Amino acid sequence: MILILLSIALPMYNQSIVRAKEAKLHQNLTTLNKVIQEYSLDKKKAPQSLDDLVPGYLKFIPEDIGGRTDTWVTDAEDSENAWDPAQIGIAGVHSGSNELSSDGSPYSSWTH
Repeated sequence: MILILLSIALPMYNQSIVRAKEAKLHQNLTTLNKVIQEYSLDKKKAPQSLDDLVPGYLKFIPEDIGGRTDTWVTDAEDSENAWDPAQIGIAGVHSGSNELSSDGSPYSSWTH
């Protein structure tokens, strides 16, 4: 009887953990991309690295889906629309994970 209950509960528990991680990733992506835009508007230039956002805009760099802060992949500004064409900065960020999400899409394709 206990094995039957475990066979039902364990997949549900694992799925809830994955959904919580995905919700955190979505929130972190939204926060990072919003802060990059705020920095660019305030400074009239895009940040050159995510570290430029700390401590003025963020207390710390949030974690990617894998629980690390050094796996984010930054997207460069479009040179034609850059704040300073001589110094191209970061326009946005996405996950550096190669894993697939619960809906089958790669986490690296998520923008926010």
